[in-house]
Amino acid sequence: MKRNRRPTDPGTILKTYFLRPRELSNARFARATGLSRKHVSNIVNGKVSVTPDSACRFARVLDTTPEFWLNMQTAVDLFDVQKRLADWRPAEIHPVALN
Repeated sequence: MKRNRRPTDPGTILKTYFLRPRELSNARFARATGLSRKHVSNIVNGKVSVTPDSACRFARVLDTTPEFWLNMQTAVDLFDVQKRLADWRPAEIHPVALN
């Protein structure tokens, strides 16, 4: 299915649905996760991606799963690269041969 709108990035979800309702600052959340305040701020502001390491830390602190965070990041990454490569065409196509 083709999306018209970019998926919401995990930093926005983190800020809107996890940090604000719990009245957690980026600094306090950073301490809880063992990440730097700057790194958490960069994730919240969509400047850096959620990695498997940060996803595991978020999951443990927020009682979610790493897959929750990584699936959101993957959706954003795929949308961005599909948009970037929209006009690209391969020089050759090698489909799987079914016997």
